[in-house]
Amino acid sequence: MKTTAWELERNVRRSAVPLDRRTNPSAWLVQTEPGRSADDIMVMLWDSTVPGSGAPECLYRGAAQSLENQGYDESVAVTMIPEGIHLARTGDIASLRVLTARYLEALFAAPQPSDVPYLEFERPFSWDEVLALLPAAGTPQEECPANTVEKTWAGWVGQLAGGAFGTAIEGYVGEKIAEVYGDVHAYVTQPETMNDDVVYELAFLDAFEQNGRSLASRDVADEWLNQITFGWSAEWVAIQNLRAGLVPPDSGSYRNPFVDWIGVQMRGMMAGMLAPGRPLEAARLAFLDGVVSHSGNGVYGGMYAAALTALAYVRDDPRVVLVEALGYVPQGSQYDGVVRECLDTVTRMPDALSALAWADKRFEQYNWIHAYPNVAADIVALWYGSADMTRSFSLLARAGLDVDCNAGLVGTVLGIMCGVQDQWAAPIGDRLETYIAGKEELSIRQLAERTARLAADTR
Repeated sequence: MKTTAWELERNVRRSAVPLDRRTNPSAWLVQTEPGRSADDIMVMLWDSTVPGSGAPECLYRGAAQSLENQGYDESVAVTMIPEGIHLARTGDIASLRVLTARYLEALFAAPQPSDVPYLEFERPFSWDEVLALLPAAGTPQEECPANTVEKTWAGWVGQLAGGAFGTAIEGYVGEKIAEVYGDVHAYVTQPETMNDDVVYELAFLDAFEQNGRSLASRDVADEWLNQITFGWSAEWVAIQNLRAGLVPPDSGSYRNPFVDWIGVQMRGMMAGMLAPGRPLEAARLAFLDGVVSHSGNGVYGGMYAAALTALAYVRDDPRVVLVEALGYVPQGSQYDGVVRECLDTVTRMPDALSALAWADKRFEQYNWIHAYPNVAADIVALWYGSADMTRSFSLLARAGLDVDCNAGLVGTVLGIMCGVQDQWAAPIGDRLETYIAGKEELSIRQLAERTARLAADTR
């Protein structure tokens, strides 16, 4: 009986015990250091740890898993995974180069079933094609929120607090997180604002400042090439594609097994903050940003995050926003179906823990960085969190998976809608740290004021 990539990944994930970050530092500066050799990167893709939490990671195993999710038969590639990990760990670089080349050949040559409805929505759509599939596209789109600057500041603080909260525990299942930290209601260690999520938002903000609402995906791609030296999963593939001369949308779709992963969903909030009260415009901006590194359903995750963020400026109930934002996701897409299924489930489940148990089983075949299990966690946290950031973050810790991306999205929405409690805002202060040259330390207040100014100046 053959073993699938998702079963291999599930077994690793469910047995991994969290590195206790109360006594162990993060490794962001080590893993994001520029100038790594091709061999160093190859080894990282086979065997590495998540820099903020120490969780085990094999991106090449995740690649096979993701293509399995898309209907491809990856059984040949899967047989090579144990050897790839072994060669990486033993330092046999010459043999690993050969094995990696053969693995990638098998990965992308895998036969695909002819009857895969998923693929209809996975090709690189134009914005006009996507727009025609949005249920809310014909409804009034503009509302003018009050106190935009302060709401944007609270959104930024909520996002960075969520990222700092989650980066220390991401990559593990909730049960194992609880074994080490108990029921998590606060930062588990001194919070750090550095991660590999926010850098894409900063690059997008620069591109938007230069081009306004005439922004094109190529403009965003240029800023990636100008500024970003380290990426992971879909973004890593996209950066290699861009450097090879491919432009969006090909940069996001060509030989990229991670097109459905969380990258656009984790950064769509920037588009929402640049279009407060304008969810259709937020979705458009997220689309332009998303096709740089993803396609189809991965892009739609960013559109949903952007609409959630834009609506948070003019709504006061997370449940209302969760439902309304679905109007800005292409109807009939797989992502649309996943969100509808999650929303239907939370309306029927008696409590949050029951809903999390359902999501854990329903999405077990997907990687911990995939958009689907993580949007399920976001929905549970916002639906049952009573508009309270602490309660919602605690539910995300219970869910496990990509906790920093999830808490970043939930923190943005709740920050804009309700403000940020001092227990989350005070420890991070006014400092955002990044690994982008020239942006090593930024003022969160100034960043928020700039974001709000650009949103207003280019209406």
